[in-house]
Amino acid sequence: MTRTAVVTGAASGIGAHTAARLIEDGWTVFGLDLAGSGLREREGFVPLPCDVRDADAVERSFAQAAERAPRLNALIACAGVLRVGPLESVSVEEFDLVFGVNTRGSWLCARHALPMLKQAAAAGEVARIVFLSSVAAIRPKIDSGVYAASKAAVSQLTRVLAVECAEHGVLVNAIAPGTVDTPMVRPVTQASVGRYRTSGPSPLGRVAQPEDIARVVRFLLSEEADYVTGTIIPVDGGTSAAFVPAGATSR
Repeated sequence: MTRTAVVTGAASGIGAHTAARLIEDGWTVFGLDLAGSGLREREGFVPLPCDVRDADAVERSFAQAAERAPRLNALIACAGVLRVGPLESVSVEEFDLVFGVNTRGSWLCARHALPMLKQAAAAGEVARIVFLSSVAAIRPKIDSGVYAASKAAVSQLTRVLAVECAEHGVLVNAIAPGTVDTPMVRPVTQASVGRYRTSGPSPLGRVAQPEDIARVVRFLLSEEADYVTGTIIPVDGGTSAAFVPAGATSR
């Protein structure tokens, strides 16, 4: 039986790579992203234009998915935005945008995915949620406090939801990437934005590629992760493991 997944932020970056890898593995993927973001229908991929901040839009998207696949095997919530600046000067609009997409959007999608995931679990099928947290939730930096707070909230949602869903057989985990080469991050890596700097190359000597994150998503959806739930997995090449002072090297 073909497994089905909803991937948010599916038009680019980690979401697009994750969707592509799942399709290669034989999954059917419902891809959510903003209208006009470049979503296009192809074999194994059903585009569903959606602003994940909008409760009604999320409800409609999951209803459309349910019409084609009553049971859902996975939700991978990759949709995210980054805004930088001192907490004192971040606008209310920027604050609401970051929390709206990163935190509210993840929760809304999980809320609508759970009935379908529980059906899959009851039928003995895989039923998983994977959220995208961030190394910023583990080691926040100045001038990205709103982003870090939104991702810390995602980490806590992951932990609590995992325990609430355990009796239903739905496993819930999160991945906490370090710097990843994606369209969201490139603008702040290619030019200085105030005092903000990305974590940059990890102790392994490079930044992550979206494929590095997609591989861990695939693990969390596999039978090898059948006893893994409530975890926040750093996928950061050791970035959050120990502090490297300026001018020093980890090698």
